[in-house]
Amino acid sequence: MASNTTQTVTTVATDRNRAQPVTNPPKRRHTSWRTQFPDEEAMGTPTDPHTALMQGHDHEHASERSRHLLGEKAEETEEAQASKSKKIEKMITPYLAQHIPQQYNPLGGAGGAGAPPGNINTKFCYRHRPDLLCRRQADEPSMEQLQQELGKESQADQQSIANVWSLFSAAPSRHRNLMLQGILAQCCFPQLSFVSSSVRNLIKIDFIGALPHELGFKILSYLDTTSLCKAAQVSRKWRQLADDDVVWHKMCEQHIDRKCTKCGWGLPLLDRARLRHEKRRIQLRASGRGINKWSPNITPVPEDSEPPTTLVHRTSASSDTTTGTKRSAPEDPSSPKASSKRSCTDVTHGEARDQLASYFAQPKKRPWKDVYKDRFKVGTNWKYGRCSVNILKGHTNGIMSLQFDDRTLITGSYDATIKVWDIKTGKEIRTLTGHTAGIRCLQFDDSKLITGSLDRTIKVWNWRTGELIRTLGGHTDGVIGLHMAEKLLASGSSDHTIMVHDFNNYQRVTLRGHTDWVNSVKIDLASRTLFSASDDMTVKLWDLDTHQCIKTYEGHVGQVQQVLPLPHDFEIDEDDFNATANTDVSDTASQPPSDNEAALPSFSAIQEESVFPDDPSRLSPPSYMLTGSLDGTIRLWHVPSGRCVHRFFGHVEGIWSLAADSLRVVSGAEDKTIKIWDPRTGKHERTLVGHTGPVTCIGLSDERVVSGGEDGTVRIHCFTSV
Repeated sequence: MASNTTQTVTTVATDRNRAQPVTNPPKRRHTSWRTQFPDEEAMGTPTDPHTALMQGHDHEHASERSRHLLGEKAEETEEAQASKSKKIEKMITPYLAQHIPQQYNPLGGAGGAGAPPGNINTKFCYRHRPDLLCRRQADEPSMEQLQQELGKESQADQQSIANVWSLFSAAPSRHRNLMLQGILAQCCFPQLSFVSSSVRNLIKIDFIGALPHELGFKILSYLDTTSLCKAAQVSRKWRQLADDDVVWHKMCEQHIDRKCTKCGWGLPLLDRARLRHEKRRIQLRASGRGINKWSPNITPVPEDSEPPTTLVHRTSASSDTTTGTKRSAPEDPSSPKASSKRSCTDVTHGEARDQLASYFAQPKKRPWKDVYKDRFKVGTNWKYGRCSVNILKGHTNGIMSLQFDDRTLITGSYDATIKVWDIKTGKEIRTLTGHTAGIRCLQFDDSKLITGSLDRTIKVWNWRTGELIRTLGGHTDGVIGLHMAEKLLASGSSDHTIMVHDFNNYQRVTLRGHTDWVNSVKIDLASRTLFSASDDMTVKLWDLDTHQCIKTYEGHVGQVQQVLPLPHDFEIDEDDFNATANTDVSDTASQPPSDNEAALPSFSAIQEESVFPDDPSRLSPPSYMLTGSLDGTIRLWHVPSGRCVHRFFGHVEGIWSLAADSLRVVSGAEDKTIKIWDPRTGKHERTLVGHTGPVTCIGLSDERVVSGGEDGTVRIHCFTSV
């Protein structure tokens, strides 16, 4: 059967040769698979065009068929191939001789030792630059397979294939593109599929490993938290950069004590002095400079001490003592002399690796990623209302004032006692007695406690020992509110007056102007001003130098119980608030009488208005303040213009207490509820319940909300332990 088949094929081929007229001139033969090989039926090739399209060119078996058909001419073919190879070699050699010397650019300059070195990497792409540490190694399985397939070919075919590789390797970029365009134009679908699958992995570039560390830090600093954590899982190099303090300090700076404009998250406050020092150090690292190098483009370390902050920046509603746990600041063992500088000169691979290791081996404090992780957990608990509640009982009457820090809670009650508590365990430490009437206000620091009572006196205690240090008089009626900032003590009374005690010169000044009880006073030392809220439904701004009222803010229709100036750096986008609140003309601020009445200023002029136009060098008071009133509303005011920016609605009865920081506002009201608000948008975030009486005092820190009520209990909402 096999011999018959062979005979048939030979006969068909012979018949075709005989059928051609001898007189016809020879025609040029096209390199088509239809003219080079026998008929489809004779060879068993499918005639279906779709099947032929799927199979494509049978390059694998074409050479075998040709050798089978032309076996008798093998010797002639070898001679022709040898002659052809010599001709091709003569054509290829000049091209290679022209371009190969330019392909391998030596590190040594040709102009001698004194010649300035040129850019040795201008002729290399990312994959072929000789001085990159991140160059990808050869793929061993692919190269092994390539060698095996090449070994199956004859010496002549191997030479031809090597010539093609050499031509492409030596060709410049423009010629390479032309070669690839021509090759791709001739490829069949199987070859195109092979190219696609091979290129898919080759075009993946480790750009983080290829770029300098400074650019890698810059790129990673634009990622959000989730993407940054995923980037740390790519490789060891990515993890080393993605976990670095440079990136996570930027992340903390973007979220700490503020709401991020991109994701809306805000993290609790850290120690500002430490944050400022760390910022300069990390900026130096991110820019590739040494610790001891200075640049005007980088934030310098201020020489002066940290300016005083207002009450709400750090504490509960009743004082300016720091509350909440702060990040410890251990001694920094690194110094400008001990810090390693990064060389800018060309280095070998081994030196570069050593330099990279020393770059990341600098002594570190607690990683900023851990700081962010801890704060992120707290922020998540705040967002979703996950907290633990601890109830303290011990007072026999309503609790009217409280303040706390990260260890201690002190409360004052209508039962005329002050109690000191361990805020973590909830245990009562001691009880201070001495007042003869209810305690309406208090404030403490590391050792001293100041209390104001309805018995018309202010007492100073050592709360750690329970010792009464001194008693201050002066008011003719009960003391309702007080605030101490350094050596100044201000108190508001039901006798309608405000008294300012200056312990620098032991003088006392009385401010008069309110027509009813003064419920709350707050001192701003930076501008030497004082805010006061009164039952006469007004809020006043006072100048502590001249002892005169600067502005009066009107708009509440109930007794104003609290006034709370926000931090100096607090900023808002008023477009986020209700548009009607921005144009509300019912809330105004009156100034001292003037003979000249002018038209209302424009919005831009209002924003730029100064509280002290006659003294431009004097610091202005905070730009915004919050007030709470028994009319059931909280109002956000623009202090310089006296304009009410927004009104917070939600409480169904009067508001007794307020506390705020840069991330949130909490309020306690007659309706027995506590509400949490976003001060930048005015949106209500959450309502806390549990008290069986009006919530008369409230405190806020990074991790806790503490409230006291007329039911005689203290409720501690802790957002770190759930």
